[in-house]
Amino acid sequence: MPDPALFQIDPTRRFMASRENYDEGKIIIFSAPLDHTTSYRPGTRFAGPHVREASYGLEEFDFLGGKTIEDVSFFDWGELLLPPGNTPAALQSIYHAAAKVFADGKIPFTIGGEHLISSPLIIAASEKYPDLAVFHFDAHADLREDYMGMRESHASVMRRVAEVIGPENIYQFGIRSGSKDEREFAKKTNLMSWPGDSLAKAIEETKGRPVYLTIDIDVVDPAFAPGTGTPEPGGCTSADILGAVNRFAAANLIGFDLVEVSPPNDSSNITSILAAKIIRQALLAV
Repeated sequence: MPDPALFQIDPTRRFMASRENYDEGKIIIFSAPLDHTTSYRPGTRFAGPHVREASYGLEEFDFLGGKTIEDVSFFDWGELLLPPGNTPAALQSIYHAAAKVFADGKIPFTIGGEHLISSPLIIAASEKYPDLAVFHFDAHADLREDYMGMRESHASVMRRVAEVIGPENIYQFGIRSGSKDEREFAKKTNLMSWPGDSLAKAIEETKGRPVYLTIDIDVVDPAFAPGTGTPEPGGCTSADILGAVNRFAAANLIGFDLVEVSPPNDSSNITSILAAKIIRQALLAV
């Protein structure tokens, strides 16, 4: 088991309906406030406390689905303390936290932070589950070889993931922005359109396999989620993304992250509120 001394947790106010201790949780929530490679509007390191606070404005009961997260065994571990400015060390801390959760037979749910946090999380997942499939919801392909000379960047995170698990094991949804080179590389992934029946088809195709779900909040149109670092018009609605998350009740979900919420760029906390509800629905899907 990884040495817990390799990372530190600050026990902040917990997500609504969290159990009282780590041992009680089948699912472990923690936030990873990495904000080192954000390329436009920074602020994702502040997401964790805002999303937790927003959760208290929601009901534990899902009125439409008829289920409650009070029946879900999960514990909010708190906020990872990451070394400022030291991206390799921060990524190692995130990896070790996720590796501990997996080693303990639990499911990590991580609040970003920028999208680069998904790389160490998915690496840890792939070590536990060699036949892993990754579902990636985003406005941007994130498939660059590097961004301004940086191989470890939120603009290249899925390229790094592809190097670990193979591009054919990545299912991408909502992509509407990227470079010409990314579009060519994306032909090696299962790049899907939105909306449509492609998500149901992909979930059916991966039935029985372990599935990791990563959602960049900018997959949602900025009319519904303005609080993000690189907003991209033309995205899905709040209802679309919540409906998509609900579909993962039919999948073998073994890990989840929600990234790129940027509270300083938000309006009336509507992005944090949406993020909290996405997490609630993901908890209900496990």
